[in-house]
Amino acid sequence: MVKQEKKSTDELLAELKTCEDFTRYYRENQNERAETDLSRALEELLAKKGLQKKDVVRSSNLSEVYAYQIFDGKRRPKREKLLCLAVAMKLSLDEVQKLLKTTGYAPLYPRNGSDCAIIYGICQGMDVVRINDLLYEYGEETLG
Repeated sequence: MVKQEKKSTDELLAELKTCEDFTRYYRENQNERAETDLSRALEELLAKKGLQKKDVVRSSNLSEVYAYQIFDGKRRPKREKLLCLAVAMKLSLDEVQKLLKTTGYAPLYPRNGSDCAIIYGICQGMDVVRINDLLYEYGEETLG
């Protein structure tokens, strides 16, 4: 069986802009949509990185109950809270961007004041507290 290449985002957009039958487009491109299961994405990252959930929760600067509810799929956090978990997991910038995109959040944008500070912090290996200090120092909203 030959594995079919994924369509580029531009290809999907071009098809969508010219499609006359949305039902057909939606059905034919169901395998092209991004994964949005946050709980599963976080579990996969834990396994890939060889991390313990309890250590990530402790480092995230989030309430323990709230963080576990996110991991269990009982809560959908705001983007900033998800970034706390991503930083606590010591994800690379590419991994953070992929997590944000595939779970339905906007990726970090370097033209945005708070996002550029977060990008800098991630690239420098800062923890949540240090990134929050940086955000506060420049008058930006902290992660939590």
